[in-house]
Amino acid sequence: MDLLIFKLVFTPLLLLGASIAARRWGEAIGGFLVGLPLTSGPISVFLTLEHGPAFAAQATAGSLIATIAQAAFCFAYCRLAPRGWWVALAGSSATFGVVASLLQWSELSQAGLFLIAVLAAVLVLNLIPSGTTRTSKLNPPWWDLPSRMTLIAGLVIGVTLIAPYVGPEASGVFASFPFMAIILAVFAHRMIGHEAAQQLIRGMLAALPGFAAFFYVLSLTLPRLHVLAAYGCAILCTLAIHAVSLYRMRLPAPLPAAE
Repeated sequence: MDLLIFKLVFTPLLLLGASIAARRWGEAIGGFLVGLPLTSGPISVFLTLEHGPAFAAQATAGSLIATIAQAAFCFAYCRLAPRGWWVALAGSSATFGVVASLLQWSELSQAGLFLIAVLAAVLVLNLIPSGTTRTSKLNPPWWDLPSRMTLIAGLVIGVTLIAPYVGPEASGVFASFPFMAIILAVFAHRMIGHEAAQQLIRGMLAALPGFAAFFYVLSLTLPRLHVLAAYGCAILCTLAIHAVSLYRMRLPAPLPAAE
C-alpha cells in the first residue's frame, strides 16, 4: 500500500514541477526537464523493489532501446508538427514503435545501445528546427495540471503492473516511452502552436544523452552494488551530463561572421 501511494504521488509531482517550469521559463526548459528520467527512473526503482535488481538491470536494455526510439520520435514529431498535433502524435508514436521493435531484435549490448543513443540524440538535434521564443502568455484551463498528473499516475501504475508479464526488456521500453513529453508537447501544441511544441522537443533531445547515461550506469552498477549506491551513481552521472547540456542550451547563439 505504501508503494502504491508513492507511485500515485511522486511521479505526478515531478510532472507538476516540469509543467510549472515550462510556464515559467519556456517550453525548451520544460522539455529539458521531462528529458530527465522522471517517469522511467521511478519505474526502475519500483521494478527493483518489486522484482529485484537483476530484473531492473535487464530492463535497462529496453530503456536504452527506447532512448534511441525517443530520438526518432522527436524527429518525426517536429517534422509533422505543422500538420497538426494529432498527425504529429500519431506519426511520432508509430515511429517510436517501429524503431524500438527493430532494435529489440538487434541483440546489441548496453554499451552499443548507449553509444547509438547519444549519437542519435546529437544528430536529430542538429536536424530539427530551433523553434522560436514564446510571444504570448499562456492561460491554460483549470483542469490542465490535474489531468496531466492523473494521466501520468495511471501510466506509472500500468507499466509496473504489466512488467511481470512482458519481461524486463519490454518493461524498460514501456517505462521509457516519452509519456511526459507527449503530455507537455500536445498541450503546448494545442494552446500555443506547433513551434512551441518543437521547442519543447528540442529541449527533450538535449537531455537524452543524460537519460541514456542514467540507464547505462544502472546496467553496470545494479548487479554489483547496493541498490542505493547504484542509483546514486546513476543520478550523479546524469546530473553532471545534464549540467553541461543545460549550460550549452543557455549559451547565446553565435553571431554571423563579418564579411
